[in-house]
Amino acid sequence: MKEHGETSKAPMVGGGISRGVSILDSVLRLVAIVGTIGSAIAMGTTNETLPFFTQFIRFKAEYNDLPTFTFFVIANSVVCAYLVLSIPLSIVHIIKSSARYTRLVLIFFDAVMLALLTAGASAAAAIVYLAHKGNVRANWLAICQQFNSFCERISGSLIGSFVAVIVLILLIFLSSSALARH
Repeated sequence: MKEHGETSKAPMVGGGISRGVSILDSVLRLVAIVGTIGSAIAMGTTNETLPFFTQFIRFKAEYNDLPTFTFFVIANSVVCAYLVLSIPLSIVHIIKSSARYTRLVLIFFDAVMLALLTAGASAAAAIVYLAHKGNVRANWLAICQQFNSFCERISGSLIGSFVAVIVLILLIFLSSSALARH
């Protein structure tokens, strides 16, 4: 029995944890937005031109020379747009931590975006590897000795994308654990 003036702290603690998870969810979404938009911009603005013998003959490397890099830019842009659109739902969870159906929706779409982003980043990583190392059996030459700036930018753009992949995995775990508590 409770005495006069005594309150139970159990619901307050659970609500505080859910609110903390919701705030962390929002912060992680912002981190993923920065990673995906940074990766898309870095890859989408990558190009390098090298002179060959004369100034009239030049070799040019651009991201859109390879469809894999174009897919990478599109995948990062789509995931970034989704994350921006998911921020209001994340804010709803901060205000109303008992929202269950919106958490299910976020888990579903987070998983879809995780698959899209992983596909884009992994495909681009394979091409970046070939650009750095080449493949003698397939007659692919390593181009990074000549196009050093190009290779540095495309390699760097992978970092933000893979950070966003890790963040999306964390978001799925966070939403699942918050849903399991209800």
